[in-house]
Amino acid sequence: MQGIRGAITVEKNDKNEIFLAVENLLNEMVTLNQIETEDIGAALFSATDDITAAFPAAAARKLGWEFVPLFDARQMEVEDSLEKCIRVLLLVNTEKKQKEIHHVYLGKAVCLRPDLTNK
Repeated sequence: MQGIRGAITVEKNDKNEIFLAVENLLNEMVTLNQIETEDIGAALFSATDDITAAFPAAAARKLGWEFVPLFDARQMEVEDSLEKCIRVLLLVNTEKKQKEIHHVYLGKAVCLRPDLTNK
């Protein structure tokens, strides 16, 4: 099992924008890492305090992740941290090694791990 990280930002606290952002992020993570939904052990989402219009995990359900255990949490508030940010950690059954995993940071979230965004 490996953990695959991802994050994305939204411009406004809007249900449709949140769903679209999460769907884009998850699709990119699945594609880059050649993941089958049945290989996902769990998906853990966090959102900053300024995202209240929708649960990020609900976007995953909309993608058809009906059997994947999903969990939403509030991201801890840290001074001067990135706003309107949704983070995800996928726990995936895979034979890939850690260095073969492609973590995905989109939008303003690229600043969170610039060392991983140019892979």
